[in-house]
Amino acid sequence: MANTTTAPAPAPALGFPEKLMPIGGTWVPAASGDTIVVSNPATEKAIAETPAGTVQDGLAALDAACQAQDSWAATPPRVRADLLDAAYRAILERRNEFAALITAEMGKTLTEAQAEVDYGAGFFRWFAEAANRLHLEGQYGIEPGGQYRLAVSKRPVGPALLITPWNFPLAMGARKIAPALAAGCTTVLKPAELTPLTSLLLAKVLEEVGVPAGVVNVITTDNSREVIGAIMADPRVRKISFTGSTQVGKALLTQAAENVMNTSMELGGNAPLIVFDDADLDQAVEGAMVAKLRNGGQSCVAANRIYLQSGIAAEFLQRFTERMTATRVGDGAVHGVELGALVDEKQAAKVASLVEDAVSKGATCLTGGTRPGGIGYYYPPTVLTDIPENADIREEEIFGPVAAVYEFKTEEDVVRAANGTPYGLASYVFTKDLARALRVADAIDAGMTGINRGVVSNPAAPFGGTKASGLGREGGTEGLEAYLETKYTGIEL
Repeated sequence: MANTTTAPAPAPALGFPEKLMPIGGTWVPAASGDTIVVSNPATEKAIAETPAGTVQDGLAALDAACQAQDSWAATPPRVRADLLDAAYRAILERRNEFAALITAEMGKTLTEAQAEVDYGAGFFRWFAEAANRLHLEGQYGIEPGGQYRLAVSKRPVGPALLITPWNFPLAMGARKIAPALAAGCTTVLKPAELTPLTSLLLAKVLEEVGVPAGVVNVITTDNSREVIGAIMADPRVRKISFTGSTQVGKALLTQAAENVMNTSMELGGNAPLIVFDDADLDQAVEGAMVAKLRNGGQSCVAANRIYLQSGIAAEFLQRFTERMTATRVGDGAVHGVELGALVDEKQAAKVASLVEDAVSKGATCLTGGTRPGGIGYYYPPTVLTDIPENADIREEEIFGPVAAVYEFKTEEDVVRAANGTPYGLASYVFTKDLARALRVADAIDAGMTGINRGVVSNPAAPFGGTKASGLGREGGTEGLEAYLETKYTGIEL
């Protein structure tokens, strides 16, 4: 593997005040004055500094959200919808600016970053349309005994704490902020320490289109445990939406229980991708490439386990390995690069460790498998087969460009293997037999299944999983419901 970068890309324009964060309509430094250095994973060089927010800052953000809650909830849905639609258009107008920033702080290719901007902006468009229908939600009728009237309506949950991961800096924030605002909830957004810049630019755009002060507050911090803990201990915050690891999600659920807080948890994954003998191999290989290498494999819905039916296993492996080997790796900001750097040294080392463990225990590495030298947190596209039962990669989420491939004989065998994990987020099935596709999709215990495609995410569809992969859904009509409470009123006439 060769790094295709010949010179580092210039640092992108920030589009917001450096070393400041938006709280209550004002961009402020951390109470301590301390900052966090954000670096480019392709060059390992600093891009910018953001505030190292403290508990004091976190509670100030919550104060601002609480102060704005009543007026924002009383804002007509049409007005909220217009602001969300304006945000959608403003994000697309600044598509290249957002994409350059995402690539610089996270490492993905510019092409993928542009696709993320389109996807993220789509949440503002979808929930703008949903907000316009809010006044139609509810029921009115006569109770069964005919004695009085029943009225059922929806209202916002209240101030929401939104915690996003580093892998999709714009999309994860948009997927939480857009429905919260559509429902009438104010927000405190805590982006990942590694990739806070895109969230700050998003907050600036929302401010510019007219979202009122205090409705969207952002706290950047390198002390997440204490800052989040302090916010969640305050009974005024009524909603938490978290995307991240199952381990952290469990800890947050325990904290949320203290104040009986409304929760949405999108947690870890271990997605199976199943290719049956009758699959269109061109389609299956392409789908597997997307499901495996999208975002460098750093996605909770990435194909973590690829299952090939024995009749097509050899041919699929040959085609797939050739595609993986030919993938161009380098600085994501450079034209023609297909796979960028992983987000940091910790992530690159974890991926390398999983591969080394598997190979040391008997797995076969068909391509890749060795980290390159030089600058940047790179790992090559890698294909492993003959993976022994005791290899760590069988159980752990890879979060990197490593394809762990297994062979199976029967439908029953592969369904059993697919479900043999505590996780249940995404799954993928490739077959020309529609009956089989639907049967297997129903049998797999996962919140989402892609049939003959390697991407399932869409703003109009509910995103989420079962078992240890989380609670609740984001996107679709379910995504709006996550920020609403049901109110029943009995009316004596």
